Amino acid sequence: MTRTTFTTTAQGLDRKSLPLRLFEKSKTLGVWNPSDLDFTLDHTNWQTLDPLEKRVLLHLTTLFQSGEEAVTLDLLPLIMTIAQEGRLEEEMYLTSFLWEEAKHVDFFQRFLTEVVVDVPDLTAFETPIYQMLFKDKLPTALNALLTDTSPIAQARASVTYNMIVEGVLAETGYHAYYAMLERCQAFPALQKGIYLLKQDESRHITYGIYLLSRLIHNNDNVWDAVEETLNELLPMALMIIDEIFQQYDVMPFGLKLEDFSSYAITQYQARYAKLMQARTTSPAELFPQ
Repeated sequence: MTRTTFTTTAQGLDRKSLPLRLFEKSKTLGVWNPSDLDFTLDHTNWQTLDPLEKRVLLHLTTLFQSGEEAVTLDLLPLIMTIAQEGRLEEEMYLTSFLWEEAKHVDFFQRFLTEVVVDVPDLTAFETPIYQMLFKDKLPTALNALLTDTSPIAQARASVTYNMIVEGVLAETGYHAYYAMLERCQAFPALQKGIYLLKQDESRHITYGIYLLSRLIHNNDNVWDAVEETLNELLPMALMIIDEIFQQYDVMPFGLKLEDFSSYAITQYQARYAKLMQARTTSPAELFPQ
């Protein structure tokens, strides 16, 4: 492939665009280092938890650790696709995606090695449904872009990653973390890290809804693919949430399944409504300055 021009010298950057506005946020809010978090008190307080509390916290952390590793491994084809289309502002923002996801892997690994220390075999927490989503559906959707960069393929990849993995599972997981950590007040470094992670993921989800809105608005045949993918994967995500609670007769920290199922559905419905709007409303109108 040869180039005929460069965007920054031919026309400049659209600094009012949503991707560059997100890029500005990532350059400030996204610059945090897991190595700067002091897990000393977290490690001390870990010893005070009873076995059930430890198990539940390990359970949630495992699902995040594996999930963050999965998206770090599988994200590159989406970035490559956007770059190949010459969408410089979007590519510039997407450079922060991969870096931030890798940083999240580092954060959760530090919690396991510096707080838990004697880490047991965690793979038992990865149920068949969880494995199907993260070891099959996610890599398949994203790596399909290596050979098919069509709007439909991009939409399927973004729905899987941004709407389901981040928008349903990750956000519901953060909600669970906050509920646990606020009640026990024992893990200040973990709590700080989760807050920073949630900021990163919020930008990722916003971009994902923007990308899907652009694809839906500009391509009449994309909406059906979006709905088909959502209808396939949303029940799977909700089942993963349900499975977590099914493994415990009594859930510690006052956690209740209905709280998190309701939260997941509410977040999903708000984003689905925005995607519905994109059928008749441009991304510029949906994401005003």
